[in-house]
Amino acid sequence: MITDTHTHLYSEAFADDRNAMMQRALDAGVTRFFVPAIDSGYTQAMYDLEQQYPHNVFLMMGLHPTHVQPETFEAELAHVERELAARKFYAVGEIGIDLYWDKTTLGIQQIAFRRQIQLAKQYKLPINIHCRDAFDEIFEVLESEKSPELFGIFHCFTGTYEQALQAISLGMKLGIGGVATFKNGKIDQFLNQIDLRHIVLETDSPYLAPVPYRGKRNESSYVVNVVQKLSEIYGLAPEEIARTTTQNSRDVFGI
Repeated sequence: MITDTHTHLYSEAFADDRNAMMQRALDAGVTRFFVPAIDSGYTQAMYDLEQQYPHNVFLMMGLHPTHVQPETFEAELAHVERELAARKFYAVGEIGIDLYWDKTTLGIQQIAFRRQIQLAKQYKLPINIHCRDAFDEIFEVLESEKSPELFGIFHCFTGTYEQALQAISLGMKLGIGGVATFKNGKIDQFLNQIDLRHIVLETDSPYLAPVPYRGKRNESSYVVNVVQKLSEIYGLAPEEIARTTTQNSRDVFGI
């Protein structure tokens, strides 16, 4: 059993072959799919997926940092609050700070990140962090919100060894995906110094496909390639990588 802790199954990239894509993943032994939110525009598509695959698809709720916009972010945060109050989710995500696309929204991204962390604490849920060109800004908010109630996953972790240790010290597992297979990904150089109990697997599909699919559309079945890479890095059987990382995901999501 393999768990993909971060996959955008509702993406328009799968519009033509979503069911076939899901079947490929299931056939590959990927049976648990944790699906992050982006904004309110995707909520119904997430619910439809959950209804179609009730034993395999587990939803998060949150506002993605690149969708934190001055005109809409208060309404979007209100949507997140309403949904969290109305039904069960398994994490608040994906949330965080992204300074790659737009530095001008940093102030409201910080507000949205902090408020959603506080919602996660209120509902005793993990958070799923998106960080791009923003490690210092992310850690500043996390340090100020640090508590036993703060835990989750640092999605698509691409930082240094020191940043990995800092994330772990703040209650985060490291989400490892296709970047670990890239020649210039760098994290493969120190990952074996991180205890496997701090690692979960992800694809971030349809983005960041692992080698040998790099540059193409990613899908959840390709998490098997990440398992294989971690097997090489840790010197453990692929079955052990799959078993341990799935247990780690259970520890985070409670299921």
